[in-house]
Amino acid sequence: MTHDEAWNKKHKEVLSFILENRRNPSRHAPEERGKYLNWIKHNRKLLNAGEMKPERAEKFQELLKMVEFYKRVNQWG
Repeated sequence: MTHDEAWNKKHKEVLSFILENRRNPSRHAPEERGKYLNWIKHNRKLLNAGEMKPERAEKFQELLKMVEFYKRVNQWG
């Protein structure tokens, strides 16, 4: 499996998790943090630094739109 194939596989996993659960991965659940949240954070850093491949950046920005849509809102604020 190439790096691109592995990245696309993880992208699909994260996207399906968000769509199935209608929420973002939790930082308090160790299995979600290890599988999904750390991947999102790492790729966001690459994107912001300008080090991400253009074809990945386009797909990842679509994923970030989903993340923003399901962003948790503080009920007290």
